Amino acid sequence: MDPEKQTVLIVDDMKFSRHLLKSLLEDDYYVLCASSGRQALELIMAQPVDLVLLDIIMPDMDGRELCRQLKSDPVTQDVAVIFISVKDETEDQMQGFALGAIDYITKNTAPAVVQARVRCHLELKKQRDRLAKWSFTDALTGIPNRRYFDETLGKLWCYALRNQDLLSCLLIDIDFFKNYNDSYGHMEGDHCLKKVAGAVQAALLRPIDTAARYGGEEFIVLMPSTPCAGAVRVAERIQANIRELRIEHRLSGVSNLVTVSIGIATLKPDRRYDPAVLIKRADFGLYKAKNEGRNRFVIIE
Repeated sequence: MDPEKQTVLIVDDMKFSRHLLKSLLEDDYYVLCASSGRQALELIMAQPVDLVLLDIIMPDMDGRELCRQLKSDPVTQDVAVIFISVKDETEDQMQGFALGAIDYITKNTAPAVVQARVRCHLELKKQRDRLAKWSFTDALTGIPNRRYFDETLGKLWCYALRNQDLLSCLLIDIDFFKNYNDSYGHMEGDHCLKKVAGAVQAALLRPIDTAARYGGEEFIVLMPSTPCAGAVRVAERIQANIRELRIEHRLSGVSNLVTVSIGIATLKPDRRYDPAVLIKRADFGLYKAKNEGRNRFVIIE
């Protein structure tokens, strides 16, 4: 699958309309089809979608209600929506834009115009995504930064809350990193941070898991749909990856190589508290890991 190729979801209860739109777009994009609003929601939750071509009039859940749900959910609010309708009254179009749609196309629009408008909106989205990636990337290590993590936490918290699912977090700190900088210099310290960031990232085997630089010598990992046992396995992989780097640290206090301490927290989100409680628990686990001698992980369930 080409990661640069964008994905379009066509939502229409009329089979002929779905097939017509798909034939116009499938040469340039990955095209998914749904015959109802509920099926569309399931597809969007299961995989990334760049643009939705959405029919307004459908049974069960009409296009307006689907758009309203997409735009009110932090997980899906950035999905671009174009309404497709047989109606072309100004009031209908204004309602669509008020709901958050980026365009409104009538079903009698010329195929070449439909292709051009879809292409234009997807190119704009690609540019926005590139800008967002730059603003969400830590300049030194190349992995996501604290800002990206905070936004991702909010989205995954809502998703886990809605599905009554588990969410796990690892807070990782390089042991005695100040001593490392004092001994080897800040340039070597930067090289160490880059290598540790790579080791943390390499320990994540699922694309839905997120690793980020949390600040200084701290890194953080967020894992949806992950019980405590799964979080422990990731922590073990991270420590094994860092051992394999064999970065000398003669002023460590716990080893002659660079090591990390990790706090592990797992919970099922609840409306009574906000996402900060997950980070606080992981931070408490990290505090205990340091207090108990470092180069270890401590679980807070």
